[in-house]
Parts: sequence; structure tokens; C-alpha cells
Amino acid sequence: MQQVQSLVRAISILNTLADSEYGMTLTEIAHQVHLPPSTVHRLLTTMQHERYVTFDGERTLWSIGVQAFSVGNAFTKNRNLSQIARPYMRALMEDSGETVNLAVADGGEVIFLSQVECRKMMRALVTPGRRALMHCSGVGKALLAFLPDEEVNAVITQHGLPKITERTLISADTLKSDLNRSRQRGYALDDEEHAIGLRCVAGVVRDETGLPIAALSLSGPAARIPNERIEQFGLKVRRVCADLSREYGGKPV
Repeated sequence: MQQVQSLVRAISILNTLADSEYGMTLTEIAHQVHLPPSTVHRLLTTMQHERYVTFDGERTLWSIGVQAFSVGNAFTKNRNLSQIARPYMRALMEDSGETVNLAVADGGEVIFLSQVECRKMMRALVTPGRRALMHCSGVGKALLAFLPDEEVNAVITQHGLPKITERTLISADTLKSDLNRSRQRGYALDDEEHAIGLRCVAGVVRDETGLPIAALSLSGPAARIPNERIEQFGLKVRRVCADLSREYGGKPV
């Protein structure tokens, strides 16, 4: 694919500055993007004129400018999570062979946005718009695991911990211990806590601040998600969630 060299170089400089917290000198930028300082300076001054970068003469540091923020902010206003997530969900379904769901938190519960069904006869079907309690669903537990303690306590206070199956976690201490394990490994497990015979492995999609905005899960019969495959599925979910977070403009941890 043919590329415009000056544009590619300018974008490389912007990406480098975006990763810098306090700004960079001309020499530092040139070293990072592997270009002569004279070339970098010419591109910087052009972008400075359009307010994509700014220069602090006192500290001789270059930084991202207000116009770059405006362009990025336009993306955040117009991005569509369900649309962006669809190819990632399909890829995860093909890789795992199980049904994949996307859900968000709403009023202390989760609401399912979309689903990509697997091709097997026995599969878990969820209608978009359906709601579920957070403490007994894979997507809900994934979101709770990465929320501040005060928000977790608020959910428990609002909805309680009703027993849905014999395996539902109905003690706050037990649930919080489970959430801590989910946080450490990077994915949550619904071990027949919402429906007997059904297991779900879920991870979170993060926004630009690193906070969870949605959860992605793969679900299927417990016979197809035995103990020895949980970690394998969990790592797949975690990887796809990180990729989706980046595509969404988020900050995977």
C-alpha cells in the first residue's frame, strides 16, 4: 500500500508525543522516531501552526496540542462500542467455539448489548436488552472485580445477593474473595452460578482512563468448559478484551 511519507512521519511524531507525560525535546523525539532533527523540526513547526503540537520555549519541550485533543474527542463522541466489538466477538467465537456476549453495567445490574452465537447445537442464548444480576453472571462479576470497593458495596446494598442456583455466591465476603481472584488473573468465572450446567468466562473492556465500561464473555455448557480449559479460555478472553479496549480508544491494564 502506497503511503505519504511526510504524513506517516508526522503521525509517528504525534504518537510519540502522546506517550510522553511531560513533553519531549527535539533531540529526544528525533531519536525516538529515527529521523534527523532537521526533518523532525520541520514537521513539528508545521503541526504547531495547525495546533496539533505546542512548544514550551522556556523548557524547550514539545507536547501534544489542543487540536489533537479536539480530533480525539470527536472519536470518543462518535464511537459505537457494539459496532467496534462485533469483529472481536466473532473472532473469539471462532477461536473458542463458544457463544460470546457483550454487556454493560446499568443500575447495579448488567444489560446485554449483543451476542455472537456459536455453531454447536447446545448453546447459551441471550436476547439483547436482557438484564442479569451482577453477582452471579460472568460479565457482572468481571465488571465488579475492576470497580472500586465503594461501588461494589453499593451494588450489594441495592440488589442484595439472592440465591439463583445452589452455586451462587450469597455471602459478601465470599463474593469479594472471588472478585479478588478475578482481578489477579484478569478474568472472571460464572461457575453455574446463574444457571446450572452453564459456565461463563468474562473479561472487561476499558475506557481511556482504564476503568471498565463493558464486559465480554464466552459461555457454554459446563461439559465443554471443564476445569482444565478455564485458564485457556480466560487468557483468550483477556487478550481479546485488551485488543478491543485499544481499538475503542481505551487503556488496557
